[in-house]
Amino acid sequence: MSTPTTTTPETTTTGMLTIGDKFPDFKLDAVISIDKKLDDNFKTISLADSKGKWRTIFFWPLDFTFVCPTEIAEFSNHNKDFKDRDTVLMGASCDSKFTHLAWRKDHKDLKTLQIPMLADYKKELSTALGILHKGAGAPLRATFIIDPENTIRWVEVNDLSVGRNVKEVLRVLDALQTGELCPCGWEKGDDTLQVA
Repeated sequence: MSTPTTTTPETTTTGMLTIGDKFPDFKLDAVISIDKKLDDNFKTISLADSKGKWRTIFFWPLDFTFVCPTEIAEFSNHNKDFKDRDTVLMGASCDSKFTHLAWRKDHKDLKTLQIPMLADYKKELSTALGILHKGAGAPLRATFIIDPENTIRWVEVNDLSVGRNVKEVLRVLDALQTGELCPCGWEKGDDTLQVA
């Protein structure tokens, strides 16, 4: 499925990728630690590194802000829950890997993160996904659940001022992984719908 493109004399805008689209390939630097020698705190991560697995990738607007660390820390606190679902969890913003590292060292809630912080510094992935805020130029609070075939199965996008609910992301991931019809408010362990 291709994304619509609108052209005006001033700009070219590509629509946001959505359900059924393939998640773009990427290769980005990430901060994976703050406890090692400088270069050992970084790792290059690609989509292909988690081939054959479910992935949840969430974006936040900017480092050294206020709502963002509450979300990043909460996702990290639930990393084991994602792993239990054979799902790789990653976070990203358009800050550099050095800014990510400085923020992790500075913010008490980010010092013990268990997830990589991807540095989409050139905004290539954010642009390909169509999630850059039109005014701020930073990523919206977008969350993507991607299946093992790299197909986007769920997208949630929040305004810059509103944080996400990580438990809802897990609930939707559980529902998608059943491969069944799941009614409104379905929770893991509930019956799915059976079509007669």
